[in-house]
Amino acid sequence: MISFNFKQKMALPSVFGSLSAIGLIVAVAAFSTSLQAQTTAPWPTRPISLVVTYPPGGGADAMARLIAPKLGEALGQNVIVENKPGAGGQIGAAAVAKAAPDGYTLMLDASSFAVNPSLYPKLPYDTEKAFRAIGVIALFPNVVLVNAQFPAKNVAELIAAAKVKKDAVSFASSGNGSAQHLAGALFESAAKVDMVHVPYKGGGPALNDVIGGQVPVFFGNLASTLQHIQSGKLRALAVTSGKRTPILPDVPTLAEAGVPGAEVYEWNVVLAPAGTPEAVIAKLSAALQKALDAPEVKARIATLGGEIQKGTPEAAQTFVNQQIALWARVVKARGITLE
Repeated sequence: MISFNFKQKMALPSVFGSLSAIGLIVAVAAFSTSLQAQTTAPWPTRPISLVVTYPPGGGADAMARLIAPKLGEALGQNVIVENKPGAGGQIGAAAVAKAAPDGYTLMLDASSFAVNPSLYPKLPYDTEKAFRAIGVIALFPNVVLVNAQFPAKNVAELIAAAKVKKDAVSFASSGNGSAQHLAGALFESAAKVDMVHVPYKGGGPALNDVIGGQVPVFFGNLASTLQHIQSGKLRALAVTSGKRTPILPDVPTLAEAGVPGAEVYEWNVVLAPAGTPEAVIAKLSAALQKALDAPEVKARIATLGGEIQKGTPEAAQTFVNQQIALWARVVKARGITLE
């Protein structure tokens, strides 16, 4: 006769249930460990793209190709420069804004990045929300220049000439909304004068006509105009930086020349898509600071009249936001449009 212990039979499901629960706990723990390993995996593990929003050969491209190798050395991965020009930097910026915020797509832009929100009624991205600043590379002052034959020998005489009558003096630029145009507009506001803006299709033609005497005044980048200053074809009246540049030690700042509030620079900044992890931003910032310490980087920027900027991502973001606010005021006050 076979006997059966009902208590033992009823206990079996409880034992198996306990085993199942233990298995589930082990599985969850293993999954959590795997997930944590993935999220804390070393970064970067593959090459990084540095998108330049302007064509090869320009100032922004030169800065990107100067720092990319040093960034790569600091990060242990290649940093590949990729030019995506067009629409005043909008095409490249739109591509980076849509990129995955994983640190593998970065952007190097110029000062126009802070101007575009005021010039274009609708951008394909939100300038202040779509990006996170990693660091500003350097600030490059402009120079207030006049043709060698122009009577004004200093800023006070230039202002006096401009005040003889409205639109008595004209200044050239590479186009409406360009860095030269905006520097001139800021000078007009600070000096309380009105000049005639003469836009050209590019900085080269504008500079050539200033040298030739067709237009007397130009607010030019120091790097591209230095040779003409040294040759005597152009006369430097002031620099637009907060302090004098070692390249032109005898040329006063605009503030020293009696025009405060007109400090302006051309600059380059490295940005990442918004949402990039803080740990990645910190690594990128440290790598950029290390790149800016490289002797060849320092030397090249110095020859261009630039002042290297070292600081935190937060400081860089504050600077960019201040520039956006500055150019919004200037564009509105001077009624600047792209037409």
